[in-house]
Amino acid sequence: MSGPVYIAQNAWGEDLPDWVLALAKACAESSQNRVAEALDRSPSLVSNVLRRKYPGNMAAIEELVRGVFMATVIDCPALGPLSTDQCQVWRSRARHLQGHNTRRVRMYRACRRCPRFTGEDQE
Repeated sequence: MSGPVYIAQNAWGEDLPDWVLALAKACAESSQNRVAEALDRSPSLVSNVLRRKYPGNMAAIEELVRGVFMATVIDCPALGPLSTDQCQVWRSRARHLQGHNTRRVRMYRACRRCPRFTGEDQE
């Protein structure tokens, strides 16, 4: 037996999170390269997550996977229903104020007041 689901189950064992399983199933349905492209990350990152060897911020990857492949939505005070991956994009943009776009200014202010905006979103 092989494939992304088997790899994830073997690497994570009983601790296999639902979002890693969703990532593995997405890879099995298409390809690791397409999944990585959908997440705007590298195929090696996807591979390392499946193999439980990713040394980076797993919570950030979890948000991406939940938003892109599991359709997890949060209630953004500024935009209303928003997928977790898009929330992450806006929080990342809120690191620096860019006053050339009124929506960016609005979201900068909204994200900075939001409880989801943590120290990890800042530099």
